[in-house]
Amino acid sequence: MTMGFPVGFDLDLLRSFVAIAEEKSFTRAAARVGRTQSAVSLQVQRLEGVLGQKVIVRGKGGSVELNSEGQYLLGRARELLALNDDIMRSMHATPVHGTIRLGVPAELSEYYLPRILDRFSHAAPAVDVELEIAASCLLAVKLKNAELDLALLRAGLEPRQWPAAEIWRSPMKWVTSEEHRQHLRDPLPLSTSPPDCPRRPAESGECPWRATVTRALEQAGRRYRIVSTSMTTQGQMAAAQAGLAVTNMLADDRLPEGLRVVRPDEGLPELPDSRFLMLKAREPREPATEMLAAQVHEVFGGIANLDR
Repeated sequence: MTMGFPVGFDLDLLRSFVAIAEEKSFTRAAARVGRTQSAVSLQVQRLEGVLGQKVIVRGKGGSVELNSEGQYLLGRARELLALNDDIMRSMHATPVHGTIRLGVPAELSEYYLPRILDRFSHAAPAVDVELEIAASCLLAVKLKNAELDLALLRAGLEPRQWPAAEIWRSPMKWVTSEEHRQHLRDPLPLSTSPPDCPRRPAESGECPWRATVTRALEQAGRRYRIVSTSMTTQGQMAAAQAGLAVTNMLADDRLPEGLRVVRPDEGLPELPDSRFLMLKAREPREPATEMLAAQVHEVFGGIANLDR
């Protein structure tokens, strides 16, 4: 015997059923859906006929209650109607066109950027994304000069008095060579960013990446000497790989070959979290900027549930 497909739901029947459940009255439900009370009663009969069981119990005095089957149906009906309404809104929405300029620091580009762009391409397929991947200090300058519509920056490098939303924070870890023992030397040889980086915004003061590391060592009473500087994390890591110094990285970064994270029991002070912000241009390209910002929030809001 061939099994037939189940009978599909008539969404109008479900919409009337939800109205009855929420209003607890056929009269009020009829007014809500724009039908007569008798028409709504017939809809309930049709719905219960499709289901093959009762879902509404009429009590004395015109009261309306749901039985256990009706309670179950109510939850699923709301989900089905919400999905239907969302699809209809999406299909009838006016497509957003144009180009949006997005700035992302290199440390977020490898893993998180593809997720953001994938989500955005589904939300706004007619919008092009012009990418700028660079150090946060350079992105801050470009944002201030109206060369970007949206930028993700390391906290501490954002332009002053510029509205910003924190999107993510990550612990920082010390990194040393697997073969060398620089982390045990006194004073500690350190590879970090230069003190006079020409790309740093004038109002930001000392590079926060450098300041975080040196402040942690000074507060712990650990002597250090800076033996190598680079404006890129790749350059700082190269010094550590060569056995010249220790450096630091975000906990979620992928370690280059030949490096390892320093263990807590190896004598280096704990480093604070590194925070990242999202900033919009003073005059962003709307509504594309808002749509992209929403995808950024979605991606970083769900990081805890992602498998790395």
